[in-house]
Amino acid sequence: MKDRKYEIYKIINNINSTDKEIQRKARERVDSLAKPLGSLGKLEEIAIKITGITNKMKNTFENKCVIIFCSDNGVFEEGIASTPQYVTLAQTINFTKGLSGVGVIAKQNGSDLMVVDIGINSNLKVPGVIHKKIRRGTNNIAKGPAMSEEECITAILAGVESVKKAIDEGCEILGVGEMGIANTSTSSAILISLQECSIEKAVGRGSGLTNSSFDKKKAIIKQALEINNPDKNDPIDVLTKVGGFDIAAMAGAFLGAAYYKVPIVIDGFISAVAALVASRLNSNVRDYLFSSHLSQEIGYSLAIKELGLQPMVNLDMRLGEGSGCPIAFTIIDTANAILRDMSTFEESGINCEYLDEIRDEECYKV
Repeated sequence: MKDRKYEIYKIINNINSTDKEIQRKARERVDSLAKPLGSLGKLEEIAIKITGITNKMKNTFENKCVIIFCSDNGVFEEGIASTPQYVTLAQTINFTKGLSGVGVIAKQNGSDLMVVDIGINSNLKVPGVIHKKIRRGTNNIAKGPAMSEEECITAILAGVESVKKAIDEGCEILGVGEMGIANTSTSSAILISLQECSIEKAVGRGSGLTNSSFDKKKAIIKQALEINNPDKNDPIDVLTKVGGFDIAAMAGAFLGAAYYKVPIVIDGFISAVAALVASRLNSNVRDYLFSSHLSQEIGYSLAIKELGLQPMVNLDMRLGEGSGCPIAFTIIDTANAILRDMSTFEESGINCEYLDEIRDEECYKV
């Protein structure tokens, strides 16, 4: 355990900020492109941010991958999820067949999937799924800690290892998704622990609940927080006490991406909470994060605001699975193409002296 804890903190402590000098040069080029200043909006900001990660002005991402961490949660036994627990395993199998929501969206947007069993409540070893199972689901957080600290560290490292595997296989940009019935409850508990926000602001209906079941969900989360008393200043303690194997592994993936210096995309609420945990462990993680879509789950905005990010699109999505990530990959590809392929005023033979006065205005200064 001592060695594994040392290993994870070595990774955390060696995550550095991105290259701000190349980002400055990228902004100069973006502002010299043959277009009105700032007219491509967030696409410009995305392209500039990417240069700081890759340390290259011109980027093309041929290989993309969404890593999906699958695990069950003991709090399911409290009856606060409308979906049966066997769906975790069933959907994991569907991921390998390309039949799920994220599978179809990934294929359409030219992305691969890496599916990881980090704690499904089954002994079945599914072909095509990477086996990193810690055990068959976490403990019930309404009765005590979700896992031991050793299990938490193991799950985080599994996330880092999954990122390393994806990179070794040629992946240049990553997304992070999950599958685990009742994991909106664990995500909400983590968010409340870290931000000390109210239950009403952090707990949503997940995949759908009746009013009475929703009230019970909030009561169970309140009970879990009171029983476990997680330390808001220790993200690993929070994960250990009220998290899940899936979220711990996702946090590890965000840490791993920053450590290995590759861009990584947040999906929805659960993914955003995992990114928040990673950023609390080292704030430089934020330099490597991109937010895909505006999740309709209530606590999402709280997490994404602290991360200092804005979602790229709002499609009223709340599926999870990493389904927003492949859509974001295509937008990032577009942003890269602008900086890579678009000509400047000078290259186009256009006199742009008329822009000098506009460039001096405060609204165009960074």
